[in-house]
Amino acid sequence: MRIAMGVAAGLLIAALAGAPPAAADPADPAPADDPTSCNEPACVPGIQPGAVLGAPCEQTTYYVFGVTDWGRVVFCGSPRRYAPRWFRSTELRGVKLEGSNCSGRDGEMAQAPDGLFLSCDARNGASTWTRGDI
Repeated sequence: MRIAMGVAAGLLIAALAGAPPAAADPADPAPADDPTSCNEPACVPGIQPGAVLGAPCEQTTYYVFGVTDWGRVVFCGSPRRYAPRWFRSTELRGVKLEGSNCSGRDGEMAQAPDGLFLSCDARNGASTWTRGDI
């Protein structure tokens, strides 16, 4: 019995530890040394899998993006004074720097390297990535 428990514990620890990190693949969408080279949802860190459109969610400022079981990108937002929930996302353009130019992408979304939710907004004649939570 003790051997079986030891084997089970060993398997659990191995499963939790996971495989060692893989070497960087030159075809990866975002090289680790430049997170802003990420231009698509596939390389955005922190996307929550299994999000359900319209279901409650918690985080509306950092790491707000999720993906449904059928592959739809959604974001966690709080309309007016209501509790946050998952909404359909406009085009998710990857990882961008707050304040950088986003001409031609008005209304689209991105994530800053620190996980901040960004939206492309046109103000004062320029389109820039701004905080999406305000």
